[in-house]
Amino acid sequence: MTQSTTSPADLPEKIRHYIGGEFVDSIDGGEFDVLNPVTNEPYIKAASGKKADIEAAVAAAKSAFDEGPWPRMLPRERARILNKIADIVESRKDELAAMESFDSGLPITQAKGQAARAAENFRFFADLIVAQVDDAFKVPGRQANYVNRKPIGVAGLITPWNTPFMLESWKLGPAIATGNTVVLKPAEFTPLSASLWPGIFEEAGLPTGVFNMVNGFGEEGFAGDSLVKHPDVPLISFTGESKTGQTIFANAAPWLKGLSMELGGKSPAVVFADADIEAAVNATIFGVFSLNGERCTAGSRILVEQSIYDEFVERYAAQAKRVKVGLPSDPATEVAALVHPEHYEKVMSYVEIGKSEARLVAGGRRPEGFETGNFVQPTVFADVKPDARIFQEEIFGPVVAITPFSSDEEALELANNTKYGLAAYIWTSDLKRAHNFSQAVESGMVWLNSNNVRDLRTPFGGVKASGLGHEGGYRSIDFYTEQQSVHINLGEVHNPVFGKQ
Repeated sequence: MTQSTTSPADLPEKIRHYIGGEFVDSIDGGEFDVLNPVTNEPYIKAASGKKADIEAAVAAAKSAFDEGPWPRMLPRERARILNKIADIVESRKDELAAMESFDSGLPITQAKGQAARAAENFRFFADLIVAQVDDAFKVPGRQANYVNRKPIGVAGLITPWNTPFMLESWKLGPAIATGNTVVLKPAEFTPLSASLWPGIFEEAGLPTGVFNMVNGFGEEGFAGDSLVKHPDVPLISFTGESKTGQTIFANAAPWLKGLSMELGGKSPAVVFADADIEAAVNATIFGVFSLNGERCTAGSRILVEQSIYDEFVERYAAQAKRVKVGLPSDPATEVAALVHPEHYEKVMSYVEIGKSEARLVAGGRRPEGFETGNFVQPTVFADVKPDARIFQEEIFGPVVAITPFSSDEEALELANNTKYGLAAYIWTSDLKRAHNFSQAVESGMVWLNSNNVRDLRTPFGGVKASGLGHEGGYRSIDFYTEQQSVHINLGEVHNPVFGKQ
């Protein structure tokens, strides 16, 4: 098969930082190559930020917060600009999706859905800040007390490479809606779509300095590490792997920064014998193979009741073999190229480990016709033991482990038998079991008889090694604002008097 290397129209000459309303190169001139996932050939250079670049970006953001109009605008005024941002994103969704697909390897159809969700994130938080109601308390005749919400300052946003533009919007929306200014550090594997934010924000009328962006790596002395350690950045919102989250937690501790971290997952999908098997197969196929399997909430461990196990495995493997692997730009493609050769090698190493730990029933190799690039067949392992590495460790690719269970108690033990706790999916027609199991499973989110369908009003986050804190709905408003209690005396002062002669 001939693999397309055609890039989207209107690529920039180079991806630069955006600081104080200007596109700029790194202060030391540092750059890095960005690779096309289909060929693994460099197609553009990006500025590589370090401590000095972060200091410049934070200074611009702090000046905009301390002296600019944004934190002092009425919620309705900020909401108008957020809705303009959403309008612009929607009007450019095809361009955004093409860039996202080319840069990340996401199938183009799925990339279009992510662009639509990005617009909705801004609309949602625009509505939320206008409708925001805070608590007030009365002590009749004596006191009135109310909660005053205030933006905190400069928010540091560090985003991942799997659905970069949408996940950037998920943090940018509430951070700026609540009156903060931001410094965004996009993932180094996928900086292309982030380069469109400055133009979108300028066109929408966002004041200069509210949004700043520094590209580059996360290691010590580079952009991510320097942003976390900057004393004038009181908030860090991070999405990424758990090990990096632990490092951020340690580096933020000296300043007692506010942290919101959505980390790794190894989420169980539990299928009981009374479930609708066809619906469960369809949903779990989508849940682990959509977005090329590079999704934090993937149901990558499927636990199936013994009495339907053989039938389920047979049907699942047969359907996995029919999943269409293709070029990211092909609208018919369901699984395309993984984001980067480093990640491809990691995923394939787990495929080889799985072959020694379990029974391979589908996939397990590079698909025919794709001799270059980061392509992996949808891969299914059955009879996976709970101590297997492919059961315990996050792979973050199109690889799934299927394990049998014989009782509700065993299913719950297996579901909770990892260090992660982000999502869980329960398939059963027994309402009592569904409620009891969902409340006992160790996960931040549970879907019953459903794939991952998001309601933006609900909290998003995990437990155990899957995260710290929650965002979504009012939880995002809580994270990005200070809640100040104001107490007003309405009557005679009743304070005790000390030292009266």
